Amino acid sequence: MHDWTILCDFDGTIALDDVTDALLSRFALPEWEAIEARWRDGAIGSRECMTAQIALIDASLDEVDAALDALPIDPAFPGFVAEAQCRGMAVQVVSDGLDYAIRRILARHGLGDLPVRANRLLHDGERGWQLNSPHADAACAAASGTCKCAIARGHEKVLMIGDGQSDFCVAGIADYVFAKKKLISHCRRAGIPHRTIVDFSDACALLDTLPERLGDTFPELFPLRVHLA
Repeated sequence: MHDWTILCDFDGTIALDDVTDALLSRFALPEWEAIEARWRDGAIGSRECMTAQIALIDASLDEVDAALDALPIDPAFPGFVAEAQCRGMAVQVVSDGLDYAIRRILARHGLGDLPVRANRLLHDGERGWQLNSPHADAACAAASGTCKCAIARGHEKVLMIGDGQSDFCVAGIADYVFAKKKLISHCRRAGIPHRTIVDFSDACALLDTLPERLGDTFPELFPLRVHLA
């Protein structure tokens, strides 16, 4: 299974809550919610949305760190990572969230070495914050700060694990999906090969269902790839 790459969303998937929303709810000026509504209505992309929202945060570094240190992750995630790596599978965190927040939270659980691709959260002065998006792509259909599709295309076989709207596009690019919450309905509507999970204990148990070669275990799910082979 060494050629499978696992791309894991963070907010709502690894983290039990949306970390960005938690910070905005606690520290941002109330205008952040109106910006959020514009994004949900499709008026702006997620990169534009988050850039404007992060600029509304008024908090010191110590205040942000304290808030992050109180946020839980799925308790089964460290064990999932250990099992996947034991099988030779690469695990990456791919998120349209905040790199600083993700790395701090993961480090608290002994996972500070996991590769993370996310928006860059920058401390600007004593209480100001800015967002930079080093993994954006001009061709991104969702105008995201982190284009998960572009990242997925760089790997031979991709298992995507996610839960929400930021994972909809990449679910169609990935070779297989473990889906939570809103992503389950999307995969069903779009006919995307997937398994449903509640948490990473489910995901760990499902690793045995992944084929060594695409088409070996689920030929009906990979007809095009089998034909091309």
